[in-house]
Amino acid sequence: MEKTSVYLIRHGITAANLEKKFAGRTSEPLHINGVRQMTTLGERFKKFNIHAIMAGPLVRTRQSADIIAEIIACPVITDERLTDILISHWDGLAKEEIKRRFGSQYPDWQAHPESFCLPDCETLHQVQQRASLLLEDVFQEYQGKKIVLVSHLVVLRCLALQYKKLPLSDYRTIDIANGSICMLERAADGKTKIKDL
Repeated sequence: MEKTSVYLIRHGITAANLEKKFAGRTSEPLHINGVRQMTTLGERFKKFNIHAIMAGPLVRTRQSADIIAEIIACPVITDERLTDILISHWDGLAKEEIKRRFGSQYPDWQAHPESFCLPDCETLHQVQQRASLLLEDVFQEYQGKKIVLVSHLVVLRCLALQYKKLPLSDYRTIDIANGSICMLERAADGKTKIKDL
C-alpha cells in the first residue's frame, strides 16, 4: 500500500487574529492577507496531486478551502469535526475583554489549557477526540492518496500533540501560524510521521 499524506492547514489570517480577538464559532471571514495566503498555498499544491480537501464549516475555513480548491480543481468536503472549539460566551471578544468580563477564565485557559473546563463548553480532550477520529477515518478511506484538511489553531494543535504522542499539557509549545502546512504521513505498516512543510 502506498503512503497516505494528509496536509493540515490553518485557515488564512483574519481581522480577529490581527486584533487578538477570540473568533471561536463566529462568521469571521478572511482578511485580504488571508486570501493572499491561501492563494499562495493553492499555487504550491498544484504539484501535489491532491485528491480532496476537507474543511470545518465556519466561514474562514470554508473560504480558505474554496480558494485552494479553485486553483487546483479539487472538491471540498465540509466536516463538523474540524470546527473550532466551543466556548461560545467568548466568541468575538478581545482577549483583554474576556479577562475583564470573566475573571480567571482566560488566565486559567492560558496557564492550564489541558484542564480547562466550563459548563456547556468543549475541553481540549473533546476537541482532540473528534478531530483524531476524523483523521483516522481519512486514513482509512483515502489510503494511498493526498488529502488537505483546513481547520483552526486549537484543532490542529490537538492533532499535532496526538500524533507526536505528547500530552495536552504541551498545548502551548505547538506553534502553528495562519496559512502554515503540517504533513501527516501514514505508512503501510500503520506508522504515522508528522512534519512541517
